[in-house]
Amino acid sequence: MKSRENLVRLKQFQVNEKRRQLSQLDLMIAEFERMAGELEVQIAAEEKKAGITDVNHFAYPTFAKAARQRRDNLRNSQADLAEQRTVALALLREAEAELSKAQMLESRDGKIRDIDIHGRSAMIG
Repeated sequence: MKSRENLVRLKQFQVNEKRRQLSQLDLMIAEFERMAGELEVQIAAEEKKAGITDVNHFAYPTFAKAARQRRDNLRNSQADLAEQRTVALALLREAEAELSKAQMLESRDGKIRDIDIHGRSAMIG
């Protein structure tokens, strides 16, 4: 049946799209991790240069404060992306299950068509 083939193609497209989204989330999480790591290095260098590691000290470097805030924001965004990744992974699993069902239906329909074709020709001939 043509509609089953279209359904399988649609489900395959959806699975591919979910995989792409999951891959993008992974890349963003990794990029945020890298950026936060770079900020850690910069914060440590700035604190070493100033000789002050107490964030509440009046002479704590302004750049280090700003870098800490940015790093914290990146970590929060990273946590949000991790939650989105969990949801995206569940949606991918669901889409894969739907694709599997559609493929089984198409396979079953194909077998039924083969039986009908072979059965009829045997009855005729």
